[in-house]
Amino acid sequence: MLIEARNLTKSFPTGDGSLPVLNGVSLDLAAGETLALTGESGSGKSTLLHLLAALDQPDSGSILLGGEEIATMGDTGRAAIRRDRIGLVFQQFNLIPSLDTGANLAFQARLAGRHDAAWCATLADRLGLADLLDRYPEQLSGGQQQRVAIGRALAPRPPVLLADEPTGNLDEATADGVLDMILELVTETGAGLLMVTHSTRLAARLSRRLHLSQGSVA
Repeated sequence: MLIEARNLTKSFPTGDGSLPVLNGVSLDLAAGETLALTGESGSGKSTLLHLLAALDQPDSGSILLGGEEIATMGDTGRAAIRRDRIGLVFQQFNLIPSLDTGANLAFQARLAGRHDAAWCATLADRLGLADLLDRYPEQLSGGQQQRVAIGRALAPRPPVLLADEPTGNLDEATADGVLDMILELVTETGAGLLMVTHSTRLAARLSRRLHLSQGSVA
């Protein structure tokens, strides 16, 4: 089991007091499994993903990543987890404007000390980016930028891929193509995929679905 999360709670302070966002959420993600996380806006999907990605800490509960507790880690430990063991794909791409496509693709793998030029070349080819390696993010379409972001996340061959609405800014045809590539590459690498999506159509293509409603598993 790659991820074992148990009884996660999370609240955020507001002017009117504490706002509970997650109320005892539990989930598992196995190697090679694809899990869709769905729910209405404000149900806690992105908050849960941020906890699993070691971007934030829960108020209570446990998160085991490969058997190691990460919920109580400090900033340094969580940064190492994100660098070495988790691939992240965001809706907003988050590419580095000053780096061309080739450098953006290799960025995460270089940070993790696992840069493999041959694997990056394979990813570029599979993602339709081989002829765009010298272009900068501003010179790419939204779909092309999203493919760079996917390649960057997979370049270090992480055991876990977490994607937050990775097709949310794309038209339906482009979204289908992007998800095709994610699923193909996840299958080839053996990674576990958890994808937040508002689309029931896309969620149906993953092997399992977890629905959140008002901070709890529905």
